[in-house]
Amino acid sequence: MTSTIAVTGKSGSGKSTAVYCLANLLKEKFKDKSILLVDNDLTGELAGFFGITTDKTIYGIRSGKHEYNTGIPSKMTKQEYIEWALEDILIEVDSNIDIIVSWLVASKDCRCPITKQMNDALVKLVERYDFVVFDCEYDLSYLHQLVDFPIDTTLLILNSETNSVELAHRLFESSKKYASQGQFGVILNKIKNETTNKLQEALSSIGLTLLGVIPDFGENIDKESFKNALSAMYTRLNLPQG
Repeated sequence: MTSTIAVTGKSGSGKSTAVYCLANLLKEKFKDKSILLVDNDLTGELAGFFGITTDKTIYGIRSGKHEYNTGIPSKMTKQEYIEWALEDILIEVDSNIDIIVSWLVASKDCRCPITKQMNDALVKLVERYDFVVFDCEYDLSYLHQLVDFPIDTTLLILNSETNSVELAHRLFESSKKYASQGQFGVILNKIKNETTNKLQEALSSIGLTLLGVIPDFGENIDKESFKNALSAMYTRLNLPQG
């Protein structure tokens, strides 16, 4: 059974760093489990954390602009073709860790057949993995336009900006209908100790749970320390405990 995690937040909040570190934490805890990372963020920077660049995207398949590595097999149905094409853009970035990049997505209001065909193909892809981590563009609504799949845990990455609690409330309101009940939590990133209690009280007042805090490491992100901070809060996530 697939366990799914969606990481949300505004651009620059540390979402992609959190996804990268969470993937490596899961790899350490579950050595034989498969992990898929879905880059649903329009910046498309997640692959760069693994030292790779790619212009192969789900949007490229949908728009017909993707250039395939091999010839297209003959006598496939449209559904089989889309599933085959997704395999063509899937990238192995580490042992047991693959990544696929979305870029632009279509509205669920689009009635063209490929919208449902792409959704069905992505559902089949997601179901093949033990863990799937989505790097989201802002909230869950954009992810839902890409693929309709249950999300076990939604993590909102937040920093100490003056409007951060207001932002958290907006993100929660726009995402909650796509998130599992009671599994929407906040991780504070780049936080100094003196601001934690104040932010926690404000989050609690709007019904949000603080799962943990990532310290302010300065300008140079310490990915190992970031991963260790995620490890310390792992038991509070709605995920297998190992």
